[in-house]
This record gives sequence, C-alpha cells and structure tokens, in this order.
Amino acid sequence: MRRLARPKPLFIILSVIALIALIAIGQYMRLFERAWFNLHTLWQPMSSEAIGLDQYRVEIEAKVIDGLNDDVSALTYDPVRKSLFTVTNKNAELIELSLDGAILRRIALIGFGDPEAVEFISADTYVITDERQQRLIKIHLEHDTTFLDAADAEQMTLGVHMSGNKGFEGLAYDSVGKRLFVAKERDPMLIYEVHGFPHFNPEKSYAVHVINNPKRDAGMFVRDLSSLQYDERSGHLLALSDESRLILELDVDGRPLSTMSLSGGRQGLKKTVPQAEGVAMDDDGTLYLVSEPNLFYVFRKPAQN
Repeated sequence: MRRLARPKPLFIILSVIALIALIAIGQYMRLFERAWFNLHTLWQPMSSEAIGLDQYRVEIEAKVIDGLNDDVSALTYDPVRKSLFTVTNKNAELIELSLDGAILRRIALIGFGDPEAVEFISADTYVITDERQQRLIKIHLEHDTTFLDAADAEQMTLGVHMSGNKGFEGLAYDSVGKRLFVAKERDPMLIYEVHGFPHFNPEKSYAVHVINNPKRDAGMFVRDLSSLQYDERSGHLLALSDESRLILELDVDGRPLSTMSLSGGRQGLKKTVPQAEGVAMDDDGTLYLVSEPNLFYVFRKPAQN
C-alpha cells in the first residue's frame, strides 16, 4: 500500500503565515464586519426609515470639472443658492459648482492653512476646516465676495488627537439639533458632535460642548472617513470612506443601515471612483460626489412605482 506523502514542515509554516496575513488584512480593512453586515441584510428587511443607499445608480460619472487642476476636497449643498461648494487645499480656494459640476465662481482663501471640508450652515454662512491645526472657521459669503481671510472670521480649535495630516476631513450640520458633526480621518477614526459652534448664544458664549460616541465609531466598518452628510428628513448620517470605497448610512443610534459601493461594476459605475473626497445630498435626495483630482459624480434613486 502506497503511503500518502506528509506535508513538509516548510509548507505548513508558509500556509500558517499566509493564513495569518489574510486574517490581519481582513481585520485591517474591516472586511469581516462588512461581510457580516452584508449577510445580515440578506435575511432582515431594511428599515422603512432607511435612505437605502444600495438603490442609488450613477447618472453622471467621472465628469472632469473644467478649469480646475487642483485636488478637490469635501462637498456641501447650499439649499438657498441651489448649488454646491467644495474647497481645494494646495492653492486654497472655495469653489461654487452648479448641480451638473460646472464652476460658477472661485473665492480665494487666505490664512486657512490646509482646508479640507466645507459645510453649509444657513444662508450665506458656512464652516471650513483647517485639517492640520484642527480649526473650525466660520465664514460669511456675499454674492460679490472674491476672497476670504481667516483672520477676519470666528473660529475655534479643538486640538484633540493631533496627528499630522490625519485631522478633520469631513463636516455635516444638523440645523434642528444645532449640532456640527466633525469627522477625524483616522488614527483614530472618530466623529465629534460640536454644540455651541458656529451658533453662539450671546448669553453663554463660553458654552461649547464636544461629544464623541466611541460605540458608534467602532461600529463603522470602514478604514477612514473622508466626508459626512446629515439628512434632515431621516436624521441619519452618511459617512464616506475613500479607502473602503463606500458610503455608509448610520441611523440616529449610530447603527449601520445601508451602504453604497464606489467600486466599478456597482451602482452602475463603469470604473471605481479613484479617490472620493466629498459627498452631499440635495433636497430631493440626489447624491453628489467629488473625487480627486477634479472628478464629479451624481447618483439618484430610481423612482418608486
């Protein structure tokens, strides 16, 4: 009787090393949590309150923003002007875009350091972040504004978890709860809730509170945070991750509800979004996305019969 050859010790060692490496990669990329979420959604119906990101399909894909050579970062929708705003950080500018990705105007930013996010607060009022110095800068924008100087603006510095350029990457605002959500990219990846800025109570100007939710943040199965969007209708928060190529919907308790993939072949995309940096949603629920260096996307949910 022929004996079966025993595996050589070197082969066993290499197999174990390969298995450990795969597990480590899976943990690093949060693949196990993501796979469990996808499996869970197969047998549990989606909440009727969910935005349903998986239903969105791309309508404008990778449109080059003509006239813009610098990297765009962040995106916000202005419901008053019916337009979008983004920022660039190399040659710092605040840029207004039409809803189909055309440049409407450009405003030079002076003294803003490394601007990474912009968020609409109210008519003519926005907040811009300085990533490296972790500053939140409140600006006022008129129709004839051509430049903004940070020295003339109200601002505050959080100064938490300072770590080079892994600072504030995203902003979202809840106008009802008067909460400003601030996303720290990673190392560690966190979402802060800032109360008392940019709207100060004249009688309590010192009352600025910063809250974070470690349980919610730990449940986000993404590698980093690039941008945030708060949906006033549902009270849900959208978190964009460039490294995970994903937009994640979180309910009011921070639980993941739905996801939207930014990989080629998903959501109707022909190619993977190269480096997603900003997401915004308009009053009709249309999603807008910008990717470095200067690409523009629009996603819509098909009409329900």
